Amino acid sequence: MDIIMPQLGETVAEGKISTWFKQVGDAVKPGDNLFEIETDKVSMEVPATSAGVIAEIRVVKGEVAPVGAVVAVIADSAEAAAAHKPAAKEPVKSPSAVKPAASSVAVQAARPAIAPIAMDPFREVRSPERNFGPARIGGVTVTPLARRLAGENGIDLSRIPGSGPHGRIIARDVESRITRAPAPVPASGASASDIVALYRDVPFEEVPLDGMRKTIAARLTQAKQTIPHFYLTADIGMDALLKVRAEANDAAPKKDGEPIYKISVNDFVIKALALALKRVPAANAIFAQDRILRFQRADIGVAVALEGGLLTPVIRAADEKSLSMISNEMRSLAERARDKKLKAEEYQGGVSAISNLGMYGVREFSAIINPPQSTILAVGATQRRPVETEDGGVRFESQMTVTLSCDHRVIDGALGAQLLAALKGYLEQPVTMLV
Repeated sequence: MDIIMPQLGETVAEGKISTWFKQVGDAVKPGDNLFEIETDKVSMEVPATSAGVIAEIRVVKGEVAPVGAVVAVIADSAEAAAAHKPAAKEPVKSPSAVKPAASSVAVQAARPAIAPIAMDPFREVRSPERNFGPARIGGVTVTPLARRLAGENGIDLSRIPGSGPHGRIIARDVESRITRAPAPVPASGASASDIVALYRDVPFEEVPLDGMRKTIAARLTQAKQTIPHFYLTADIGMDALLKVRAEANDAAPKKDGEPIYKISVNDFVIKALALALKRVPAANAIFAQDRILRFQRADIGVAVALEGGLLTPVIRAADEKSLSMISNEMRSLAERARDKKLKAEEYQGGVSAISNLGMYGVREFSAIINPPQSTILAVGATQRRPVETEDGGVRFESQMTVTLSCDHRVIDGALGAQLLAALKGYLEQPVTMLV
């Protein structure tokens, strides 16, 4: 029985085996952990799904394999394992060239209903054991070479008439388009080597992009290029909220001498945004290409800074949870995000998100929407600021500046303003979040 590299979400194309818990000749039973994998987002232990004996390990510790690649083989018995002949070592193929064979057994993580980013419709994943032949894409037969050339040059195969037998798209059909449409250059007009050459007389260190940074770069470039952003900013009075927070934390029950919760300002913001989305249901929606999806609950993502990047775990149904529940859940998600132990379903999806840089003293900023979400709230620092009184005098109050980034395909200006006003109301009168 083949054990393959599992799929850990639509955006994960490969995994690195960091640990093998079993070796060749070891007996396993269902539920035994076989190996641990690392991706650009998470680490995960993969268990066996049936009993047997490890007959072969094809991907050793430290090696990277694409999703669907066979990483090990389990035999039914020790005798069968001893008689097993290891397969010839094949070069690891790119993630776009591998697909689990029909007979393989995989440990599949839950897949989201909507892919967080657009996938290449012409990407083919095939088993390394199969012979590659012409494939049908969009009802048209395409040869492997034509498919590869199209992928390398960003050419849409659905727009190319085939000149091969029975209308098959062949290499020369793609090559003719390459001549007319050369591959795009970076937006700056310069290649990586050109940029490096500009600084040849300046001391610097080259830091290769890891998987997480590559994913962030791709997602946010896509977001800024494809989502029509607009921004709404408001100042929010925080005196009442800070008082309620202090009272709630002082009254927290204790266990073993420690409070069972410690509510942060960010926990209030999560709750307030969720309630605001429920109050303005037209904003509790996302853009899904040819339709808009409106939700019955408010799932809120919260950006968590990691070394070399960030993840956005999601608080599900935040509108239905108490502040103490949100606080404890957020603490658990943040810890596991930093340890790269989140499951795919814990950081995918959501309708909106929060990015809080207040702890760094940032007064205000604008955040980039994380697709497929339709809004993101950028939260600045709470500061003491002068405010004019009704009689023309001046008093000081605690204020926080927030900026709501909106996807104009889903949310118009007036709708975004209603959402921000609802959020401001909840935060300035925090007792309304408790009833």
